[in-house]
Amino acid sequence: MKTVGSGSYDKQDVHFLLRKVDIEPTEVLEKERLIQSKQRHYSEMISQENAPSRVHKELYERAMLQNGERMAQDVQALALALATEFTGRSVVLVSFVRAGLPLGVLLRRALVGFGCEAYHYGISIIRDRGIDSDALEAVIQDHGAESIVFVDGWTGKGAISAEIKRSLQGDSRFPADPRLVVLADPCGRAWLSASADDWVIPSGILGATVSGLVSRSIWPSSGGLHGCIVYDHLQAHDVTRAFVDKIDCLRLTVRGIEPATPWSNTQREMLQEASRQVIHHIAERFSISNLNRLKPGIAEATRAVLRRVPDHVLVGDKSDADVQLLIHLAEKAGVQVEEWGGSLGPYRAMTVIRSVS
Repeated sequence: MKTVGSGSYDKQDVHFLLRKVDIEPTEVLEKERLIQSKQRHYSEMISQENAPSRVHKELYERAMLQNGERMAQDVQALALALATEFTGRSVVLVSFVRAGLPLGVLLRRALVGFGCEAYHYGISIIRDRGIDSDALEAVIQDHGAESIVFVDGWTGKGAISAEIKRSLQGDSRFPADPRLVVLADPCGRAWLSASADDWVIPSGILGATVSGLVSRSIWPSSGGLHGCIVYDHLQAHDVTRAFVDKIDCLRLTVRGIEPATPWSNTQREMLQEASRQVIHHIAERFSISNLNRLKPGIAEATRAVLRRVPDHVLVGDKSDADVQLLIHLAEKAGVQVEEWGGSLGPYRAMTVIRSVS
């Protein structure tokens, strides 16, 4: 099975079960028109990914200073929980490309440091089309299914967690609620999260340059493994290894961290209801019937401004340090940023995609 290997990560950190594809980039506005008119699925197209600007890099560095230690603490809490859950067994981390990759790498390093046997793979999951079944079966063939933990960076409104359940429905090798681990879960949809906070995860504000120089995954028109582009033109801007090394070094200095614990039923219901209310309120306010046009949470809102055609950018507080990159990118795109205060509920930011169909 020929794959793209480990991208720009160290070989021991992850193995991508993705194949390299060549695909002509689609201009962002045209891509949006094709998606919304349902002529093409988003996973069949991709736009050119450019190097982050000087200001973008500066804001990433600021995020590292503000929240690098928090991320290190959260990685430790999640790794401790996994080490306890899988005592005496190997842990097989299956990260979703791309947002799950940095967290998966850091969890593997932490688990190995605890003396656990841990493996890490990067595979594709595509909304409405599911998990790459060829890649997942390859992992199961080598390790079995009982020790698989799925990893993503965060949850927004729960689309990916729903996609996991749909993909694995009826597969008795997996629990009814598959194990999804994330750093932040404001909508209460993950099996295990370090918190329910919506905060600026440093790896969430860059793309390929913090995720092994790979693109988001691309649907294979001819079947087989899902694909990706390797962005060699961004090598000079790549911070993939530097980011992982920095957070891992910080993790080794933290003390007194307790293992993360799954949500209680009450906590989960409260988070889900708060998320649901905000999503439906904003959908009603902007007359939106397709909820895929709403991108809640700082990371999703930021990526939507970079990769989609934004119409509105909503933040709780314009002076919030965690939304400064989002505000910068929105202003650069000519989109006014609206301050919504507590009306965003568990979220500190949301992007509304423009209707272009």
